[in-house]
Amino acid sequence: MGENQDDVTRVSAAGQGVAGEALPAVPGSRPASQLRFSTNGIPATNRLELWEHHNARALIPLDIRTMDEAPLEAREISLRHGALRFGGVTGSAQVVERSERFIRQNPTDAIAVFFTLRGEALFYHRDGHEIVKPGQAVICDADRPFMRGFSSGLKEMVLTIPREDYLELAGGETLSRPRITDFNQGAASNQQMRALATLVSDTLSGQAGDPRHRPGAVLDLLALLVSGDGGASGTGYLAAAHSHIEDHLCDPQLGTARVAAAIGISERHLSRIFAEAGDSPGTYIRERRLELAREILADPGRQSTPVGAIALRVGFASQSYFARAFKSRYGITPLAQRREALGGTAP
Repeated sequence: MGENQDDVTRVSAAGQGVAGEALPAVPGSRPASQLRFSTNGIPATNRLELWEHHNARALIPLDIRTMDEAPLEAREISLRHGALRFGGVTGSAQVVERSERFIRQNPTDAIAVFFTLRGEALFYHRDGHEIVKPGQAVICDADRPFMRGFSSGLKEMVLTIPREDYLELAGGETLSRPRITDFNQGAASNQQMRALATLVSDTLSGQAGDPRHRPGAVLDLLALLVSGDGGASGTGYLAAAHSHIEDHLCDPQLGTARVAAAIGISERHLSRIFAEAGDSPGTYIRERRLELAREILADPGRQSTPVGAIALRVGFASQSYFARAFKSRYGITPLAQRREALGGTAP
C-alpha cells in the first residue's frame, strides 16, 4: 500500500472532457475499457449534464444536483474488466440520488461498493440513514432507492458487480439493506474489505500485479465478505494476506501465524493457498522486504542511511541475515547495490 496509510487510493484523473481508451490486453482475456472525465475546460452550464451522462455510461446512472450555485468540479477514471466496473471519483459538493421513479427509468441490475476516501457522505436509504466516514465502504443494491450527500465534496472509489453474480457469491441471499464496513488500517478494519480496496486502487492506477488475477480476486474477496466462502481458488484469501503483509511488512514480528490470524484462517490453510501460487508465506514476506530494501538503497535521498538501519527499517532483526539474504537474492551485497544504483557516488 505504500507508506501513506491514510489515503488508500493512488487514483488520478487527468485531461479535459471525456476520453476513452483500451488498456493492453492480457493473453486470453479482453482488454480493459478505460474512460476518463474532467470538468476542466467544460462550460459551467454544461457540466452537470455531462457529469450525469458520463456516470451513466461508466458506472451507474445517477440523478445529480449541486449543493449551491458554484460550478461543479468533478473528475473520474473508470475501467471495465468483463462485467466488473471500477471507478475513482473526485468532486465538489453534490447530492446523488436513485429514486424509485429514476430506478424504473434507469435500472442497473448491479450491486455497488463505495469506498469513502475523503469527505463524509450522508447515505439515506429505505431503512434510515448512515454517516459514512473516510475509511468506510458501503455495499448496496443500486436498484433500491438511495440518496448520498457530500456537503464538503468527495473522493471515493467505486466497484460495481452484476446482481446475478453477487447472488451467486452470496448463496442467493439478496442485499436488502446497505452494509457498512471499515477498510482503513487499524483494529476495526476488515481485512477482506481492506484487500478489496487495495485491489480496486491498484487496478485503477495500473499497479496490480497480474491483470489476469484481478477479476477473480475481486469476486473471491466479495464472496468472503458476503458469505465467508473464499471459493476453491483461494485468491480472495491470498489477496487479503498480501494486503495485510504490505500493511505490516516492516514489523519484525510479522509471520505466518499473524497473517493467518488476521485474515481468519489456519496457518496450514494459509500455507496451502500460498503453495498453490508457488510460494510460501515466509518466502513472500522475505522477498517483499528485500525488494523494499533495494528501493531504499537506490534512493539518492537516503544514501547516508546505514545498511544496518535499512535492515531494521524493512523488518529484518539481524543485519548479517539481511546481508546474506540480499546477496543470495540479487547476487550482490547491499553496499555494492547502493554504489551500483547511485553510479559509484555512495559512501
